[in-house]
Amino acid sequence: MVVLKATHMVRPAEPTPDEIMYLSACDQIKDITHTPTIYFYRNSPALDAGDAVSRLTESLSKALVLFYPLAGRLNWAAEGGSRVELHCNGKGVPIFEAETEAAIDDFGDFTPTPEIQAFIPSVDYTTPINEIPMVIVQLTRFRCGGVSIGLGVSHVMADGPSALHFVDEWAKIARGAGPIVPPLLDRKVTETDKVLTTPFDASVLRPPPSLIGQEDNMEQRKKPITVAFLNLSKLLIEKLRNKANLDFDASGGGRGYSRFEAVAAHIWRCTSKARGHVAEQPTSLHFVADFRNKLKPSLPKNFFGNALIRVEATDKSENLLSNPIGAASKKIREAVEKVTDETVRAYLDFLKGLPDVGRFRSLDNSGRPKGDFYGNPNLAIISWTALPLYGTDFGWGKEIHMGPGSMGFDGKTFIIPSHDGDASFNIAIWLQEEHMASFKRCFYDIV
Repeated sequence: MVVLKATHMVRPAEPTPDEIMYLSACDQIKDITHTPTIYFYRNSPALDAGDAVSRLTESLSKALVLFYPLAGRLNWAAEGGSRVELHCNGKGVPIFEAETEAAIDDFGDFTPTPEIQAFIPSVDYTTPINEIPMVIVQLTRFRCGGVSIGLGVSHVMADGPSALHFVDEWAKIARGAGPIVPPLLDRKVTETDKVLTTPFDASVLRPPPSLIGQEDNMEQRKKPITVAFLNLSKLLIEKLRNKANLDFDASGGGRGYSRFEAVAAHIWRCTSKARGHVAEQPTSLHFVADFRNKLKPSLPKNFFGNALIRVEATDKSENLLSNPIGAASKKIREAVEKVTDETVRAYLDFLKGLPDVGRFRSLDNSGRPKGDFYGNPNLAIISWTALPLYGTDFGWGKEIHMGPGSMGFDGKTFIIPSHDGDASFNIAIWLQEEHMASFKRCFYDIV
């Protein structure tokens, strides 16, 4: 049980611009929700010697001078179309101070269960959006003397690289380290005045397929789900990659399939097998690609915002399972290779021209669930393999674990590099309860 002890509203330590900040087309289609992550820290002399919540509030106040949009609030834009605007009004970020009788070791391998979610602040998304903070924080003290920091960062404000940039600078300020890398807050740098010659293929934004024989996905949405947190060793990853590359056509040069392409293909195939699809069942694998380095010129490294584009690989279940893993890896590679400067520019231009962007969100404008369903027969994979996840030291040592909160739906999957630095991956996956045992058997059946 978690007991809330206090709430601290943290505002920027210095005056910051009072303005309405431009939000890009990429920001506008994001969910008006938060990405939940959690950091666990062992007890240490530094933690015992200081007031952790004071350290967090004082350093966050300074960090919000640099990242002042995060202290603002969203409002519905006057232009309509479910678009939002950001009021940089310095209203601040809440830090919730909590305690629990649990010990950190009670949570084993930190599988992102609802019990873990109790250490991350929750939000009632039926609240008017101008009352919802862009960042929410919870510091929880455990019986063992350790602490956790649960974070939620608004999807509209930041993608993974940008959210981690904010946390890294906040932690540096907290421990008195440097150099500080300020964010580039101008979100118009993703746009161009060039005449676009590549038309956007809007088919990539079509709703995912439903199960054959079912008119919609409502029946699938109702089924209970469970989560697994599975480790894939370096040796097993290399086995998968080697199997995939047996079918790689090297005649045209180019690199073989990556660890991500091989592992994502394996998860896709095992999910289809576990779900027992009929042969003709269409299935789609959805993931996002970072276009920072796809644009010409590339976005500055300190760009702060959203620079992700939705990518889709599709096939029929029979093809996935009857063909070798390399065929699925090829589908994923082909989807990634479609992300170029031209296609990203066309995508952003297409989004700007939409009369209403609400269709891409998982909640309606009153905060109620809706939107596309990426569960059975589909899959949504988020890869954290290229992100600088670890080493977040607020002055009492580095975390022993950093991972996602319990934010899953059927088919939601994270590929996370191991905290141990042993080149293994941890796979967090949510599936319908009836499919999980079969998935696990397939997952480790790597010959």
